[in-house]
Amino acid sequence: MGAYVLGFHDIDKTQLAQVGGKGANLGELSSVEGVRVPPGFCVTTEAYRAVVEADATVAALIDGLAGLRADDRAGIAEACARLRAAVEAQPVPAEVEGDILGHLAELGDGPCAVRSSATAEDLPSSSFAGQQDTYLNVRGERAVLESVRRCWASLFTDRAVTYRIRNGFDHGAVHVAVVVQRMVFPEAAGIMFTADPVTCNRKVVSIDAGFGLGEAFVSGLANADNYRVRSGDIITRNIVTQTKELRPSRDGGTEEHDVAPARRHVQTLTDEQILRLETLGRRIERHFGRPQDIEWGLAGGDFQVLQSRPITTLYPVPEAGDDKNHVYMSYGHRQMMTDAFKPLGLSFFALLHDRLGRSAGTVTGGRFYKDMSAELSSPMARAVTLKSLGQVDVLMANALRTVLTRKDFARGLARGKTSILAFGEGGVLPMVRQYLSMARRDDADVVPQLIAENEATVERLRRGIAGRSGDELFQYILDDHDVLAALTFDPRSVAAAFVGIQSVNWVNKHMKAWLGVENAADSIAQSADHNVVAAMGLSLLDVADVIRPFPEVVRHLETVGRDTLLPGLDLLEGGPRARRALEGYLAEYGMHCSGDIDITRTRWSEDPTLLVPLLLANVRNLEPGESARKAGRGRAEAERMIADLLDRLKGSPRKARKAARQMSLVRHFIGYREYSKHALLQRYELYKRALMAEADRLAGNGVIERAEDVHFLSLEEFREVVRTGRADRALIERRRAEFEEYGKLTPPRVITSEGEVISGEYDTGALPEGALAGIAVSSGVVEGRARIVRSMRDAAVEEGDILVTVFTDPSWSPLFVSVKGVVMEVGGVMTHGAVVAREYGLPAVVGVQNATQVIEEGRRIRVNGTEGYVELL
Repeated sequence: MGAYVLGFHDIDKTQLAQVGGKGANLGELSSVEGVRVPPGFCVTTEAYRAVVEADATVAALIDGLAGLRADDRAGIAEACARLRAAVEAQPVPAEVEGDILGHLAELGDGPCAVRSSATAEDLPSSSFAGQQDTYLNVRGERAVLESVRRCWASLFTDRAVTYRIRNGFDHGAVHVAVVVQRMVFPEAAGIMFTADPVTCNRKVVSIDAGFGLGEAFVSGLANADNYRVRSGDIITRNIVTQTKELRPSRDGGTEEHDVAPARRHVQTLTDEQILRLETLGRRIERHFGRPQDIEWGLAGGDFQVLQSRPITTLYPVPEAGDDKNHVYMSYGHRQMMTDAFKPLGLSFFALLHDRLGRSAGTVTGGRFYKDMSAELSSPMARAVTLKSLGQVDVLMANALRTVLTRKDFARGLARGKTSILAFGEGGVLPMVRQYLSMARRDDADVVPQLIAENEATVERLRRGIAGRSGDELFQYILDDHDVLAALTFDPRSVAAAFVGIQSVNWVNKHMKAWLGVENAADSIAQSADHNVVAAMGLSLLDVADVIRPFPEVVRHLETVGRDTLLPGLDLLEGGPRARRALEGYLAEYGMHCSGDIDITRTRWSEDPTLLVPLLLANVRNLEPGESARKAGRGRAEAERMIADLLDRLKGSPRKARKAARQMSLVRHFIGYREYSKHALLQRYELYKRALMAEADRLAGNGVIERAEDVHFLSLEEFREVVRTGRADRALIERRRAEFEEYGKLTPPRVITSEGEVISGEYDTGALPEGALAGIAVSSGVVEGRARIVRSMRDAAVEEGDILVTVFTDPSWSPLFVSVKGVVMEVGGVMTHGAVVAREYGLPAVVGVQNATQVIEEGRRIRVNGTEGYVELL
């Protein structure tokens, strides 16, 4: 018979475009030894196209879906209703109908299950589960043909169209096949996950089981038992009361039945059946090479597999390379950049760590993870690690503590060399000597000297890299990483940062113990010296002051494009002044951007329109001179706090002297905490500018399609393309697609070698009812309107707003000057956002899990930056 219909025995995973995800998986399973699949066939996408897309009216209606938004429920409902009616009205050509009925006759008499199988369904990257329709206990030829037509139409249900809009799928590029199978009438049915869907542990199989057809609990009609199994051991049984089940109806379809009282509290599957099911699941998982979500039915004592699809929500497990237990920590949560990296960004990050004599960790899901097993195995390293992580992300530290409570797992942790004392060639002693000297002398000139020394190396790089190209350029960048490593490990520089951090810790600890004052350093650190990140926000206020008097310039910014922003200013009243101010700002801070540790991310200097929402917010919400006022208020608050604390300590001269010295150290050194990353970004900007000039030449010569293609090559691969003039475009496109998929994943803070995601928790006992727990990082209490900001491009804040976001890095500091408070999902006391919040005197709470989802846009909230929680008002 023709290509309109294929039997399961003719189908494998290579035929996805013809039979959809469900059909391809069932065809694969039909050939796996020990797996029973009810016999059946697929009505292919060729039949769908012959019937549906061949009609001009239907094609036009499909094209009309392109302009709909996911939140336009009424528009989607109206368009989908028209489409479904048009599809269901289409006549089925005789050739297609003949193929279907011929294969149906081969199945023999008896009812069928008819299921949709879309080409974007049950894929490794997207499941589309439940988006299209299924019809059970379909009896007779006419009923099967009608169900096939209705499956075609179900590609345009409201939920399916909305799903495709939200996930960026082209409606015209998704086609639907239809699976027709001999109907199974099971005594019990259910779903099996070969990785625990709650913890993500790959060693645990989770089985849901209920009486009758599985659709009963998939649809919510009935509850199901749950069994969790690990390596032949049933580790938990949750037996529920079952009062309803679905059974086939005499006339077709299904109907509800009451479960007999004697069966309502009985375990659905026997222990022997549960273990058989685990074995079956592992066999299917091995065949597909990844964890599976499997639908099954138990009929006549045998398990029938009705579907198997990849579990798409699991974060990939880092590769260990041995049989020991491992624990991996997200570098992204430490660096305030949880987005996926592009390959060129990954290779630069790894290069830096290689020159520092460290491992950047293993890459999984486009992100770096560090193996913490050695640190947790060593008593000394464990204590230092947990304490330092608590300063960065308390939830991460708590998650690692949770791992240690798993005694069996912890005993099997891999051991090895730790990196906690990796301070360069000279070790830790030179840094310690510098630290003690700086803390004793309190020299206010140290930080300016360090900054000047770095600026001199940046200027040498600027001159040295100019005019270099080809292999010479790549080697020059590699050699400059030796300079970067030396700067990173400079004992004076490391010590200066430590002095600032430790002085803050000392002040907070002793002022609480001596005077009962919480978080005293928060006020003392306001408008501290040499904080480049804080200065970045204040300087943008000065740019806003230049722009504000000129309405034409403001209107230009409201409609500007990337290529016209600066040139378009020249002919406007006040435009040349605005351009000079903006160019001056970009020269000073243009190397920054969101996610800046990935060198491929677009810098402000490359696209100044990234700053436009912040500039306009400053122009509209603030008065001229706000930069000086804000800095002045910060200094005044710091001086007031210092004077008040010292006055209260005057009865104890020794304590007062110690406190005065530590407070002075805070003022002189804490700002330097933010400089090291700025120094790195100065070099990244120069590297990238030179490399993208090479990419432009490659694109101009037709070696690559566009300059940004090099972002999907490692640095060495990029170098080889420049050397040979040849690029693997298929490799570039594959990596581009992988990057898009990685971007949809939520990276866990901590994941084990078993794939278990471990989330740290807070003690919420003392919080107000309904409050969201977090970590207090900048004192004060403030109420305001929640402004959910996931990207700087969306940062149109207004007066009275409280910033609610996933994470911030230094590039977000210009936004901090325009808000009243800050709430973040990721961060700790010493992360950039916390330091800048204290600098500006903004109450801030970090580590608030799922804050951007739980807090509604515009909701009035109270941020308690002293106690560490957020209230929804």
